[in-house]
Amino acid sequence: MPEVFADLVGQPEAVDTLRRATAAAEAIRATAAADTVPASAAAETVPAADSPETAPVEVATAGSAMTHAWIFTGPPGSGRSVAARAFAAALQCLRGTGCGECAGCHTTLAGTHADVRFVVPEGLSIGVSEMRALVLRAASTPSGGRWQVLVITDADRLTEAAGNALLKAIEEPSPRTVFLLCTPSTHPDDISVTIRSRCRVVALRQPPAEAVAMVLRDRDGIGPDVAAWAAAAAQGHVGRAHRLARDPDARRRREAVLALPRRLTGVGACFDAASALIDAAEAEAAAAVAETDAAERAALETALGAGGTGRGATSAIRGAAGQLKDLERRQKSRATRAQRDALDRALVDLAGFYRDVLTVSLRAPVEPVHTDVAGMATTAAGKWTPEGTLRRLEAVLGCRAAIETNVKPRIAVEAMMLALWRG
Repeated sequence: MPEVFADLVGQPEAVDTLRRATAAAEAIRATAAADTVPASAAAETVPAADSPETAPVEVATAGSAMTHAWIFTGPPGSGRSVAARAFAAALQCLRGTGCGECAGCHTTLAGTHADVRFVVPEGLSIGVSEMRALVLRAASTPSGGRWQVLVITDADRLTEAAGNALLKAIEEPSPRTVFLLCTPSTHPDDISVTIRSRCRVVALRQPPAEAVAMVLRDRDGIGPDVAAWAAAAAQGHVGRAHRLARDPDARRRREAVLALPRRLTGVGACFDAASALIDAAEAEAAAAVAETDAAERAALETALGAGGTGRGATSAIRGAAGQLKDLERRQKSRATRAQRDALDRALVDLAGFYRDVLTVSLRAPVEPVHTDVAGMATTAAGKWTPEGTLRRLEAVLGCRAAIETNVKPRIAVEAMMLALWRG
């Protein structure tokens, strides 16, 4: 039987925690529902004294496994948002188990449940006005009689003011509201200490390549050899592994990135390689958001009366300039985020290559990340010292960190390419 936690790969401890919390939440909900039954009706339906359903100790123990605020942490690809979405579905499950088959599970997983709201930032941050509106709606009584759930998939992008608005809601929660936050870590740079202190943390780990390959084989029907290669190349990221296995364009982009070390033959070549990497990321991002941008603009223009011939249609369009400008601002922010995400994927691939070179140099008994370019890694290991390879790896990781702190991507990538060339 399918169940909501089936897609949470390689996280047995987290799944156990969430299943116990699901059972506790159902016990709490059932107890609250029983308290609202009229006394006469309750007298007719009370179970026998030795029935497990009436044991107060069990209810108390179960209740302690559930709380109103959770933080899911872990490296990219570990399944933070998958875990949060699955837990939200389990809380809305009509059977109280996270069965994966009922309407509550299906609508939550599809993102259409009336009592579950997903905050997926398209830009670089989540603003205070958006957070206040979401918190206000989440405080309402659940229409289905279960829970109001607010899922913030990138809580590390909350602005300070938005974080304060969320903190107030977590400090004074409504009885049937649950907050599920996803962040890379509990470091103060990712989530404020005050929010962290009021939440229960579910720490996820990078899934092993074997577990990812099994999912690709069993769920997606991908051949064993391709599944094993994609799982290793994706470094435990299930979504990336699926794209590499299925998307020829994703494979071509990866191959272009892994060819960069051989192109670094001088200062000019370094700047050319940096431009190629930036241009590729921009093109990938533009293709990813083009369809959505066009659909949003067309929908807004239609709502504002574009193409209309009636009285006032022309003046309505002229007065809509502010709304169109706001849409363009949001779309520009989304495009910037998409560019940075595409660039980060390329840097992760590049870091994996230098990691492979280092393991060859040190004869480390570990499997390579990029099995298809193992020969190139071996050649590089014969030319570079382990210290030089480590400096190159640190340059790639430093570039990722610089971009996250809002250094201009082109400047950060150019500096990285020069460091890679010099060693």
